[in-house]
Amino acid sequence: MILQVTVCNVIETNAYFYIDNETRHGFLIDPGAQADELLKIIGKHDWTIEKILLTHGHFDHIGAVPDLQSQLNVQVCMQRNGRDYVSNPAWNLSQYFGGDLMIDGVNYVDDFSTITLDANENFGVKMIPLSGHTTDGAIYYSSRDAVAFVGDSIFRGSYGRTDFPGGDETTLIKNLAAQVLTLPDETILLSGHSEPTTVAEEKLRPWFSR
Repeated sequence: MILQVTVCNVIETNAYFYIDNETRHGFLIDPGAQADELLKIIGKHDWTIEKILLTHGHFDHIGAVPDLQSQLNVQVCMQRNGRDYVSNPAWNLSQYFGGDLMIDGVNYVDDFSTITLDANENFGVKMIPLSGHTTDGAIYYSSRDAVAFVGDSIFRGSYGRTDFPGGDETTLIKNLAAQVLTLPDETILLSGHSEPTTVAEEKLRPWFSR
């Protein structure tokens, strides 16, 4: 099952639980804030979160990670360029919002690798690198459930900002065309800041036909 939870510190962000119904184990994607609320949800459903998956290292997607690490003793996974973001409050943007966020103990995942649950090796996602919004951008794709967790790379009717450290519009559009719009048309795209959309819907946008 997939559960979307909107969390907020300064910016509202969509966090996602992606849970295997058979084992009640799963992933938590982009826990940007409100660790206590996310922990309540985990406890209410009696879920075991095996891994936290990060689509990129901006503070509004990683803000709850330190508290969740200490409470759950959980592995945190992200693309290898994430080192530049989790170690630098200027790059993760937290210093511009009165914070000084840094994260240790991250597992940097090889591009295009499959991340599975210990409790069920048949339940997993493929990490596909997608730079442009940031240098460490990644999506997590499940062919089994025809869903991709896309962070801030693409939204319903738009795509991510590229005026932050590591951003590049040309690179983002090129990578979206190559890595997202080549997924099956029925794939549901779940982003950090918009309603769900599909590959088929986003293929119609004018910026991808340049």
